[in-house]
Amino acid sequence: MKKALKVVGLALGLVASASSFAQEKLKVGFVYVSPTGEAGWTYNHDQARLNLEKEFPGVVETTFVENVAEGADAQRVITQLAKSGHELIFTTSFGYMNPTIKVAKRFPNVKFEHATGYKRADNVGTYFDRIYEARYLTGVVAGYMSKTDVVGYIGAFPIPEVVRGINAFALGVRSVKPDAKVKVVWVNTWFDPAKEREAANSLIDQKADVITFHTDSPAPVQAAEEAGIYAVGYHSDMSEYGEKAHLTAAVHNWKGFYKTRVEQVLAGTWKSEDVWKGFSAGMTELAPFNPVIPQDVVAKVNELKAKITSGEFHPFTGPLNNQTGELILKAGEVMSDKALLGMSYYVEGVDGKLK
Repeated sequence: MKKALKVVGLALGLVASASSFAQEKLKVGFVYVSPTGEAGWTYNHDQARLNLEKEFPGVVETTFVENVAEGADAQRVITQLAKSGHELIFTTSFGYMNPTIKVAKRFPNVKFEHATGYKRADNVGTYFDRIYEARYLTGVVAGYMSKTDVVGYIGAFPIPEVVRGINAFALGVRSVKPDAKVKVVWVNTWFDPAKEREAANSLIDQKADVITFHTDSPAPVQAAEEAGIYAVGYHSDMSEYGEKAHLTAAVHNWKGFYKTRVEQVLAGTWKSEDVWKGFSAGMTELAPFNPVIPQDVVAKVNELKAKITSGEFHPFTGPLNNQTGELILKAGEVMSDKALLGMSYYVEGVDGKLK
């Protein structure tokens, strides 16, 4: 009888051990370049992180580290996450690309997803949304709402991702106002509210009556609100920072993508790939329109959005010239993804030098 009890006890122990193993959570880590805050690039990623915990209760455990500088500090943080049992790590800034690749070589069993980059490995995938689709439409809105025909744009760094957004926005503006100018001010930072506000005020001084930006904070929207002009938000809906100024925003939606990648890791089907999707996949969205925008303008923008979503229209369709008047695309020609991803010039209508 004692022997039988010992066998039963051993069996129960093995069951308990197996149950404990089965309940071990998938640890997912996130690395952020700026504070989570209440708006912007990092906020938007963090909302998708929080959504994972709702979608996978008791199955997924998430961790995030904010305000991580690009470069050596990023490599240190990514390494710590990999060492501490995180099986899937999202690195969410362009400057994290090389650190991610370096760490991935040391941890081949960890999956990495890098936002906005182009370097991949067997355990490193890349992702971004076709935010240029929304950029074009917000440019259309800006074109209709501008009275000075001068629109301002605050750029972070002169990399293809940012330049592509400037050009898409300018094309949207000039589809409405062919002689309008898009003035660009570079701040060389992703997140610095003081610099962003200073740049916004500089553009306002240059008679811009609509401003937008490719930076992380809502400071430009606040500056526009104070100056009594309009602003177009970026990354997330920023209307609470400028109720009168905020016209709409080009918005990323990472929730569906993050959920899919976690499901794939759990199912053992994850593989390295490059994901670049827009309106048609729900990865790109527009924030609600300010009631000040005329309804006929809203209708035109929604019609254009439907055409972009269906593939009937592409924002980068020729004829298209660069800033110096050189023909880049012939009439009816659609720019390739390769050309879009390597964009290093301004289109006609952009005022300023590409640094």
